[in-house]
Amino acid sequence: MKSQKQNSMNKKIWSYLILFSIILLLFLWFFQIVSLSSYYEMQKTHTMQKLANQVKMNYQIQENDDFLENLELISYQEGICIELTDGVNTLSYSLNKNYGECLKSSYSQKYKEDFIQNNRSIQKYTFMNNQFQNKTLIYGVKLNDSLYAFLSTSLVPIQSTVSILRSQFVYITILVLLLALIISYFISKKLSKPIVEITLSAKELSKRNYQTPFTSNTDIQELSELTDTLEQTRLELLKTDELRKDLMANVSHDLKTPLTMIKAYAEMVRDLTYRNKQKREANLNVIIEEADRLNALVNDILSLSVMESKMLILKKEKFNIIDFIQKVLQHYEIFATNLNYQFIFQPTEPVIMVEADIQKLEQVFYNLINNAINYTGADHKIMIQLTPTEQDILIEIQDTGNGIAQEELPYIWEKYYQSKKNHQRNKVGTGLGLSIVKQILELHQLEYGVKSRTGKDHGTTFYFKMKKF
Repeated sequence: MKSQKQNSMNKKIWSYLILFSIILLLFLWFFQIVSLSSYYEMQKTHTMQKLANQVKMNYQIQENDDFLENLELISYQEGICIELTDGVNTLSYSLNKNYGECLKSSYSQKYKEDFIQNNRSIQKYTFMNNQFQNKTLIYGVKLNDSLYAFLSTSLVPIQSTVSILRSQFVYITILVLLLALIISYFISKKLSKPIVEITLSAKELSKRNYQTPFTSNTDIQELSELTDTLEQTRLELLKTDELRKDLMANVSHDLKTPLTMIKAYAEMVRDLTYRNKQKREANLNVIIEEADRLNALVNDILSLSVMESKMLILKKEKFNIIDFIQKVLQHYEIFATNLNYQFIFQPTEPVIMVEADIQKLEQVFYNLINNAINYTGADHKIMIQLTPTEQDILIEIQDTGNGIAQEELPYIWEKYYQSKKNHQRNKVGTGLGLSIVKQILELHQLEYGVKSRTGKDHGTTFYFKMKKF
């Protein structure tokens, strides 16, 4: 099997083009040399049959003098012999003066007599004329009960013509094969070169070298599209690889930090504060908080993994989105009380019914509000706004932070993208929130997005639309 893979594309294309040239030459050789005699005879027979029918039709519609003139014209133009006979006196003559008495041979006489005796309408005869060593073709036509026409022509041997064509075709074959060798070589090189370049780049890609671009200077549409597709794939893999590295680094950081603190405070309780109830409880509370944060991070990673695998089944139900949001905001009263955060939500309608998986939609709101808490401005304001339309409702969650650059907006849904250059610990959440939001909204097939611009207090607005019921 290995030896079968060793043929390069260059050689394959070259061999196929040569094979095509040889097959084409064989076809030409067969039709122009081998079957030329048969084709000539077939065409001549077809012409004679047509002329025989024409003579019979002319006799029926033309006067005698006109008919004879027409016969002479046909004889002259087609280079054939035409003989008329009454069947009794066998009055016959040749109307083509160049051929003379060409139908007076004993070879043709018996066929004429056979035709007259059997009273046929039109009949074809072919025989070998030993005098001239060639085939003769005769068509007998019954004009009336006492008048017959015989059309004859010699199937002239074309062996000399075939011989000339054969010798000429030998030179043509040699020339065509030489040209095919040269042209197919350059064509194969032209076709294989961009594919070889693509293959080399693909090998680098398989080695996780995402820095080698896919380029090919070709005017072949399919190869150009393949190059563009592979280049786009390379860029996506490059981005994915960078995000993977950042994810590993950031997850490692977020896992290491609570583990370190849990270990440190546990040792502190063991060695120093185990007798001091107040300090011991404070240290244990830190341990509990860090364990909760660690548990939340693991849960988010597991949730994201399940959603990305498309194995999650939604349990949709109808509910009032106003009551739902107010219930979610109750969980953030501690931020308003202790840290002076303002959660502004002023619905214009008391009831707006929507349909969704309540638990998953809670994750969306928690993650978007947590994100707003982490990045809002010094005023600590977070706005939740509902804009109903006739069929839909637009839900927006806005902070007052410094905003996000426009070129970064398409990537903020990736894991840890927001903090990939300078990873810092979030006040709340795990850094995977927006990725989870994206997966949940896409599972619900909801339209979503983000609006932002950089600058102090410009803020960022995350939004999605839900259908009203």
